[in-house]
Amino acid sequence: MTPCRKEHHLKHLFDGKGWDVYNSDVVNLSIGAPGTDLLENCCEIFQKATEHRLKIEKERNCSLLFQYGPTSGNYEARSAIAKYFGEMYKSVVNCEDIFITSGATQGLHMVLSTLIDLNGYVFVDEVTYMIGLDVIRQFHNLKIIPVCLNDDGVDLQQLEHFVKANHFKSKNKEFWALYYTTPTFHNPTGILFSDSVCQNLIKLARKYDFLITCDDVYNILHYNDDDDEPPKRLFAYDDCNDKDYKGHVLSNGSFSKIIGPGIRLGWIEAPPRIKTLLDNSGVASSGGCLNNYTSCIVASLFELNLAQKHICYLYETYKERMLAACEILKANLPKDCNMLEPKGGYFIWIRLPERRNAAEFLEMCIKEEKIVFIAGPRFAVASGQAVNCLRLAIAFHTKERIKDAALRICQALKRFLDK
Repeated sequence: MTPCRKEHHLKHLFDGKGWDVYNSDVVNLSIGAPGTDLLENCCEIFQKATEHRLKIEKERNCSLLFQYGPTSGNYEARSAIAKYFGEMYKSVVNCEDIFITSGATQGLHMVLSTLIDLNGYVFVDEVTYMIGLDVIRQFHNLKIIPVCLNDDGVDLQQLEHFVKANHFKSKNKEFWALYYTTPTFHNPTGILFSDSVCQNLIKLARKYDFLITCDDVYNILHYNDDDDEPPKRLFAYDDCNDKDYKGHVLSNGSFSKIIGPGIRLGWIEAPPRIKTLLDNSGVASSGGCLNNYTSCIVASLFELNLAQKHICYLYETYKERMLAACEILKANLPKDCNMLEPKGGYFIWIRLPERRNAAEFLEMCIKEEKIVFIAGPRFAVASGQAVNCLRLAIAFHTKERIKDAALRICQALKRFLDK
């Protein structure tokens, strides 16, 4: 039977789904997105930035904002990103290494389609960002291999075993394989890859010549004391001053978590040999910059110091929500449950006792508490993995609502485990 057309008049990504995050009757802790209260001032600051940019275009730039943009993106936009994140990371970010995208998901798609042999391999953490996994699966010939994840990062011994067993020389793409991960405040577990793991990952990538793509979307959301150094990015461990340096790591960034997902703006930070391939890709050669207009508006947002203030506000709010949620969970989780307490990011990963099913607990929470989260198997490649795990997201709801939900989850868990 031929499907009929039906317009649903949807207003956002979560509209029309079973558990709409905007439904006030339900506390939805599954969504990794800023809440309404965090986006309220976007209209005002983007209006100011737009007026600023359009004045420049009309008076000094011949309205080139509306022309096809440079493949890597407008210099002012890339320069603003490099300057701000260099300051936040406390390490150099080179403007010439930046390639503008329309978000980290498109960045991943660009990497897969442009750099990886489509008969090759993608190594992923045994639990990983579920939509990233969906994107990879759309490249049907790519073989996905999950690797064990420890509390300090990927299991290097197992990763090397899989890499060595499957290694081949690609004849048509730069890389035969990809390792895809979120090493800083991992999605879904919230862990931070250790210094040792990061150092040895670089050695492995160089030894077997595979690419590492990092979703670096939570890096500046670190919630330790203000005086603490930010976590060193995996990208920075791939030091261009090393004798055996070729460039094996990409940093895939986005403004979705720290400004707003609707602006669809991100960037890839890439070493020279990879940056050239991105610039010369068919997509970039045909359409130019992947988000020319918005990136230039955001450049004005930074020039006017509006972006910095907005990001700071989101950061402080996320930190408050994360610390409040962790405090409740640490005090009230059943003793035989385990929480990986994150030092930053969006997510809290909870392990139930072995042989307990988080999907069944989710059904109970929906029915009895009207609370939604994501059960572990959604993040896993292999069936039967992370069955006793669940992920909570802290970004969308107010601190008071998150604290109430966290307490009710703990109380519901005690009832569930007593059955």
